[in-house]
Amino acid sequence: MSAPERTFISMALSWLGAFLVFTPVGAIAQPEEITFHKDIEPILQRSCQNCHRLGGVGPMPLVTYEEVAPFAGLIEYKTGLRDRAGAMPPWYMEKDIGIQDYKNDPSLSEEEIVTISTWARIGTPKGDPVDAPEPLVFDDSVKWTAGEPDLIVRTNSVTKLAGTPDWWGEIDRVPVGLEEDRYVKSVEIVEVNDVNSQTGTGRDTVGGRYIFHHMIWSTAELDEDGNRVDDSVTGWPVHEVGRNPDIFDPDGGRLLRAGTYIYSDSVHLHSNGQDTTGHLEIGFRFHPEDYEPKYERVTLGLGNGVDISIAGNQNNQELHAYTVLEQHTKFITFEPHLHAPGERMCLEAIWGYTVETLACVGYDHNWVRGYAFKDHAAPLLPKGTIMHIVGYMNNTETNPNVPDPRNWQGSGNRSVTNMFIDLGMRVKMNEEQFFDEMENRRQTLNLGPNDHVIGCPLCGAPLVAPMIEASEASE
Repeated sequence: MSAPERTFISMALSWLGAFLVFTPVGAIAQPEEITFHKDIEPILQRSCQNCHRLGGVGPMPLVTYEEVAPFAGLIEYKTGLRDRAGAMPPWYMEKDIGIQDYKNDPSLSEEEIVTISTWARIGTPKGDPVDAPEPLVFDDSVKWTAGEPDLIVRTNSVTKLAGTPDWWGEIDRVPVGLEEDRYVKSVEIVEVNDVNSQTGTGRDTVGGRYIFHHMIWSTAELDEDGNRVDDSVTGWPVHEVGRNPDIFDPDGGRLLRAGTYIYSDSVHLHSNGQDTTGHLEIGFRFHPEDYEPKYERVTLGLGNGVDISIAGNQNNQELHAYTVLEQHTKFITFEPHLHAPGERMCLEAIWGYTVETLACVGYDHNWVRGYAFKDHAAPLLPKGTIMHIVGYMNNTETNPNVPDPRNWQGSGNRSVTNMFIDLGMRVKMNEEQFFDEMENRRQTLNLGPNDHVIGCPLCGAPLVAPMIEASEASE
């Protein structure tokens, strides 16, 4: 051995000795082992087990270690999708842009996603049962996630046979059964059918075990021919498969009129793989009888359902739509509505020189969601704001929802044709209400004049006063 080689080895041994002497044992030991009971089970309880359990709508229970461990690789894959179609839990809000405070958010943190992945890759250790949280107890007699309704209206039953084409049409008009007008604080629709919840349908279709894909509906008085009386109509959020309840702004309840009927001429049924008979149940929760709304509902034509053109075998195709706010507006929810090629939608506000992305959401036609902003984060936008939505479409074989990506697709009601709309809920405000709401926001968030709030361009400017109209200035 040469002198230089002996010198190198001697130096290396010296460095190693010093490392072993002066480095704490914990610094070179393996990280604490991730286990099912200590690390994974709490995540499943919070975000998965409500659906993935006996009696739930999920395809397999994820409650015990023996139930979960065989699916560790699939769970790693599904949670790793994060905000794209197929992700579990089905919440697709992108976390690196826009507003991040939403109600009833079941999504996983980045740390939790990494924890699940690590656990799956190190052999799914079970751990000590002493570390397990208390098991959750589910009451399957409770099917209303927004709370027990004050009024439940049931539609007529329909049967969809296995293997038959999709169907669009009307359902029977059903009386709501109210003797006096009531303001509604939430509405929730559930499908009740004869599919065995334990076995499912054995077919992975849009909507899984359900046959109602969506229903566009309203309540209205009917004339002698069974048609809606125009000045009695109240529109309600579209029912879509996988949709969460719709909870209206506390100061903007929606009116359900006495003597009206559930009316829909646009119901979409699809086969779930087996003969199925089902109906919808509409659950209304009411405000107190003396309630009067502070804010009026506003309807925006934010979208395009007329001249959509999606080329075959192309990804990253963009759709754009704009509208201008005619009054001060608070956005309660953001709800992208696309069809099978849809992968993503972004909501943007343009005010003066400010162009700001409020939210970007992945889209999955199997789980249509409405994303409700937390009260302190709901966008407060002045009249004149330009609203812009961008849709991203994938009409290629990489999109499992598209049956034949070679086809051009245009506008239409079918899942293989397209819509492009933000169906979110909003309320309008007068000048005084708008400035009061911004002042409340400043107090809640403890804002200073140099702070910025996404979605509220004037919140950081407490000295801003209402614009003086030209006619008033001339006086």
